[in-house]
Amino acid sequence: MRKLFLTLLIAVPFLTQAGGGWTKSKGSAYYKVSQWWVVAAKHYTSNGSIDPNATMGIFNSSFYGEYGITDRVTAIVYFPFFSRAYRNAQVSGTTGMTTSPGEAVNSIGDTDIAVKYGISKPGSKFVFAGTLLLGLPLGKDDGGSDGSLQTGDGEFNQMVRFDLSRSFSIGKVNAYGNVYAGFNNRTQNFSDEFRAGGELGAAFLKNKLWGILRMDVVESLQNGLSSAEGSNGMTIFANNTEFVSYTYEAAYYVSEKVGVSASYSGAFSARLILAAPSYSVGVFLDLK
Repeated sequence: MRKLFLTLLIAVPFLTQAGGGWTKSKGSAYYKVSQWWVVAAKHYTSNGSIDPNATMGIFNSSFYGEYGITDRVTAIVYFPFFSRAYRNAQVSGTTGMTTSPGEAVNSIGDTDIAVKYGISKPGSKFVFAGTLLLGLPLGKDDGGSDGSLQTGDGEFNQMVRFDLSRSFSIGKVNAYGNVYAGFNNRTQNFSDEFRAGGELGAAFLKNKLWGILRMDVVESLQNGLSSAEGSNGMTIFANNTEFVSYTYEAAYYVSEKVGVSASYSGAFSARLILAAPSYSVGVFLDLK
């Protein structure tokens, strides 16, 4: 059950995944290629209300990998090898004339590398791990005529995160729970962040199909540029972004090692970020 549980946790977006409190066993690996996207005609303002904007979208094609260096140390990488940000043309409803042309930017995206260390003793009912993540600003932070088409935020961040997890059974159904908390130190006048969340997952169809429900919270410490000096929220890379989000995830093992996944994410509340759900689909390879 432990091995099955580990692979399903890492089928979710990178900053809230990496196997919870579990590490990969030495020499085992997990690789995933996925497509994530959001298209929005609205955005959350600094006070949490919603304003309209020209329809814009962001698409990330990415590689995610985990490798067990030892039974307690896992190396992790998330690399968006192709990222596209675009904005549709704006057309006057009165004259039919184009008032603002459409634009697009293509590049690689901001990349994350991390190391996770298993703190709890092997065999513990509750597993506990700490992760150090480095966010590399490889994306473009000033694309388009007004600089708002971004595939990255232009800042080097360092995040420390702790996960507490447990696997359990409900009758014949294998399940797990995980909670986490982290601190994200950001540079270039971006505000630092507190991050927290939790998730529950359960297995069906003889452990081939896993369903996951997750909640994530990002809270800005407001110690960088004010929202008035920074981005207005018509991006996913704004300073002082905050949200309380939910995600529904499903992953299905086609074979013992190969599987597919899909997810849908939305927000209960947010500030300074696009106001639209995001989606992802992926294919993963699980090498135990």
